[in-house]
Amino acid sequence: MRVVFATDLSDANEAAIRSRTCLDCLDNIGVTKVHLVTVVPDNVSSGLPGMDTAADARKALKPQREVFESAGFAVETHVARGTPHRRITGFADRLDADMVIVGSRGESALSNRLVGSTTRNVARTTRRPLLVERIAPPESDKAVVKEHLFEHVLVATDFSENARRAFEYLPRLEGATQAVDLLYVKSGKSQTSVSDATAQLEDLAVEVKSEMGIEAGISVREGDPAEEIRAEETRVDATTTLLGTRGQSPLRRLLLGSVSESVVARGNNNVLLIPPGAARGR
Repeated sequence: MRVVFATDLSDANEAAIRSRTCLDCLDNIGVTKVHLVTVVPDNVSSGLPGMDTAADARKALKPQREVFESAGFAVETHVARGTPHRRITGFADRLDADMVIVGSRGESALSNRLVGSTTRNVARTTRRPLLVERIAPPESDKAVVKEHLFEHVLVATDFSENARRAFEYLPRLEGATQAVDLLYVKSGKSQTSVSDATAQLEDLAVEVKSEMGIEAGISVREGDPAEEIRAEETRVDATTTLLGTRGQSPLRRLLLGSVSESVVARGNNNVLLIPPGAARGR
């Protein structure tokens, strides 16, 4: 399994990479090769330390590369100039990556209204599973918010084909997952009753038990889906939230407000997004 790990060369990103438990989680799901990618944006002027030439960027990548290599991963580094999200998704497609990993501190409700976040744009356009690893805020004494990436997975479903695709990805995390919770949020426009939702979640829990040997918890909440997902993350102390995403038309890329986008931008948990076309099963 090979991943594209996008880095902005910041101290926070390097600290996140140095989290040994996060590296162990990648190893436990079968990652063997890491493509470490950094993109110098077109609007970055020359003369900035570590960002003025490809040679400087490659030199800045060296400590992060050494961390992955010391953990036993094969590593290739890539430096490009351009629009970050386009180059990241382009590398992932060209390298046939099994997953893209980006770090994010999340955003405030106000900044979430603005277009331009690399993480958000990668989430909108990638055709590969995307792991958004939550980097801890500057005042924290930790590098990442949740160190054990896939230890406790919250699967949020609306019983759609998109959600089913994400659910079917869950067994790929088996080597690192010890607990699973299943969540359905009944919103104002939902036609599914609480009893029907509970029954469908129970069926999914049976599948989790059969596939992974884990007794999955189930929960039905009512309210705004993104807010209730974040509340459930806290309640069960999940380390990663697993979501399916819709197809991304050119028009859709201009729109904000989807559940997955809100959870990524404003949440505090790691998020694993499974887009249309992602490989299923083990």
